[in-house]
Amino acid sequence: MPRQLLMGNQALALGALRAGVNLVSGYPGTPSTECLEHIAYLARQQNLKGLHVEWSTNEKAALEIAAGAAMSGARALATMKQVGLNVALDAMMSLPYLGLSGLVLLVADDPGPFSSQTEQDTRQIAEFIKVPLLDPSTPEEALEMMSAAFEISEEFSTPVIVRPVTRVSHGAVDLDASLDYQPHPVAGFDSKRNWVVLPGRAYLGHTEIVERMIKLTAFSSTSPFNHMEQTGPSSTPAHLGIVAGGLSWAYLKDAIAQLGYVGQLRLLKVGMPVAFPDSLALKFLNGLSEVLVFEELDSVIERRLLELVGRQRLPTKIFGRQTKTIGHAGESSTTTIAKHVLDFLSVEGAGKPVTASILDSAPPLPPRPPMLCAGCPHRASFYAVKQALKGRKANFSGDIGCYTLGSAVPLKMVETCVCMGSGFTVPQGMAWAEPDAVHIGFLGDSTFFASGITGVVNAVYNQANVTLVVLNNSLTAMTGGQPHAGTGERMAAEQVSGSKAKNTAADNALGIATILKACGVACVIEADPLDQKVAIEAIKQAVDFQGTSAVVFSSPCINIMDKAPALHIDPAACNNCKRCVFLLGCPALLAEKPKVRIDSNTCNGCGLCAQVCPKDAIGEQP
Repeated sequence: MPRQLLMGNQALALGALRAGVNLVSGYPGTPSTECLEHIAYLARQQNLKGLHVEWSTNEKAALEIAAGAAMSGARALATMKQVGLNVALDAMMSLPYLGLSGLVLLVADDPGPFSSQTEQDTRQIAEFIKVPLLDPSTPEEALEMMSAAFEISEEFSTPVIVRPVTRVSHGAVDLDASLDYQPHPVAGFDSKRNWVVLPGRAYLGHTEIVERMIKLTAFSSTSPFNHMEQTGPSSTPAHLGIVAGGLSWAYLKDAIAQLGYVGQLRLLKVGMPVAFPDSLALKFLNGLSEVLVFEELDSVIERRLLELVGRQRLPTKIFGRQTKTIGHAGESSTTTIAKHVLDFLSVEGAGKPVTASILDSAPPLPPRPPMLCAGCPHRASFYAVKQALKGRKANFSGDIGCYTLGSAVPLKMVETCVCMGSGFTVPQGMAWAEPDAVHIGFLGDSTFFASGITGVVNAVYNQANVTLVVLNNSLTAMTGGQPHAGTGERMAAEQVSGSKAKNTAADNALGIATILKACGVACVIEADPLDQKVAIEAIKQAVDFQGTSAVVFSSPCINIMDKAPALHIDPAACNNCKRCVFLLGCPALLAEKPKVRIDSNTCNGCGLCAQVCPKDAIGEQP
């Protein structure tokens, strides 16, 4: 059998395919993106039949499409990151009321966070929605859980969430990657069932959900993803216990091994925290005096243990985030958990661990703030807006994407960033509150289709005096260059989706300017941001328009362009004013002695710095 080195998301993809998934939909978002991409890759590579894979317009659309497939008897998977679940939550709240089978959500959480605007815990949402959640501790277990999730969904007629965190999604694993894809048989839509969530159905559905969670709680205590074990001789009863959920379990086991601990500890692994394994947890708590809880991110397990201790009037003390024994924010590591374990084992009679080099503090890494790439067209767009509005009172609202980095110096052109789509709606509120200022909203092309069009309609309908700027670089850049409706390219190959259409990407592409005009925006201007004179004039014209105006700055991301020859600074013409460095912040511009230099390995030849230089000292290599 072939073995391959896979990342966690690829292992999750393999698990879904081995389960016979029929439809996979999603919206790209780190750290979840590679799961759908790997499914599509394997589908194309192995010419899999009976499978449809797509990047949907946003997470809400992805979930509803997956739900429709599940209603027709298919096994369906929707993929997203944790903030994407917020977008899909409207649908997700209703789906458990329908008794839906065969629907699984991959929701990747981002402790840290590494690439998110929130550090939310999907386990909390699963409890709120009342659906089961599986929390893998390793990429290997993630594969197993993905397959099991479909079985649980069908056994209990409920959507199921699989929640890998970043280190699991992006972790590496060497495993058997063989695949004999057998699509799940699709029975077809059962029109005799009641799929309509009206108040009467919601009342009955709520009762069914409560009863279902009771059954799932019993199931959770017997699930192989939850289990209890003990270190040291079993003949000696332990009086200390440690509970760990998800990735924290892997860290805990590693920490205990590296500490060389030889005493007695009772351990509880919680891989299915929702529904919580009450019976197994009570068995674990029996006879313990103190328990330490490790989990990312919130106190989900800890609160359930406290509830059981209180309800059963047990003498056990629970330590974790609620007691401030462990911090509330950020991800864990083997080292941090080892330190907490050592503190916990300072209790009398706990045994003597052997401290290992694991506790040695490594020097901190130097700070490496994110920045726009050399040659990124967003830098040119921001600079053009800044020049066009010089001396005017203006506010700049941004959004989620590469262009969020426009908030950093020296550009400082993104002053707000809330969530996807807010770049077009937040400035409308500002415009009503502060009518004497100019209000600019920035949005990327993928975000425009995902959640920006509603904001456009709202601005036109309510006659907001704002300028909406679409930064169109022809892909979803921040998450790896995925296509969207504006590119016309689709994730699924024809042989994957079974489509007979022969349309090219250009035929399928939706024009941003056309949509803006169709929404009623009377002033829509298209410009290339790398042509600064044209770009600056476009902004001036749009801002002077009374009402809702829009500018579409179109220039491809450097990752899909052939690299142009690097530019060169003529040392004889350069007066070392460093204007190019201080105004643009391009990483290819190096403020070295005796004069500024362009790094030829980094420069993409966009020409923006040449347009900024007051001495015409920048040009092509002579």
